[in-house]
Amino acid sequence: MALPARDSELIQIMDAAWADAARRAGSHLACRPGCTQCCHGAFAINALDAARLRAGMDELRAKDPAKAAMVTQRALAWIEQWRAAFPGDSETGTLGSSEADEEGFEEFANDAACPALDPATGRCDVYAWRPMTCRVFGPPVRQESGALACCELCFTSASDEETAACEMPVPHDLEMQIVNELGDDAETVVAYALVKPASASGR
Repeated sequence: MALPARDSELIQIMDAAWADAARRAGSHLACRPGCTQCCHGAFAINALDAARLRAGMDELRAKDPAKAAMVTQRALAWIEQWRAAFPGDSETGTLGSSEADEEGFEEFANDAACPALDPATGRCDVYAWRPMTCRVFGPPVRQESGALACCELCFTSASDEETAACEMPVPHDLEMQIVNELGDDAETVVAYALVKPASASGR
């Protein structure tokens, strides 16, 4: 699955929004290189996130084969460890949509380190191609319920007003437009996206 051209527009908007939110947050934002609070626990990613990760891995294989091999090795180990409990198709990595699958995902791999995380450095080896969930973590972000949510390590001493003043806007509409262009509404997790080349068809 090819990475849509408009993904670069989405990433530019997100990077600018995060930088602006971080400027407003100042010391209330705890995010630093090596902080891995947001790098543990499985979460669903959409087809656009998966395509971006696969494109990134293709680039990493060309530029740094050794690092790419280590990421792939960690991803394969992650899949093997959690395959039996995977709430969906454990061969393709497609998450199930049944009520049982959704309930199972609530408790699935909650403490597992992301395979993209280098345990030696505490840094993400595919940072430039990370999913949207990773890109919004840290600053306050508006939830579907209307509430603001942020990393539990951030804004610990901030008032509600100070937190609200640092809200980061997220271009959900643009993201969904691009996902719809892909014509794939299936979701997966990071590990499966890391082991399948972008040139391969389907999930």
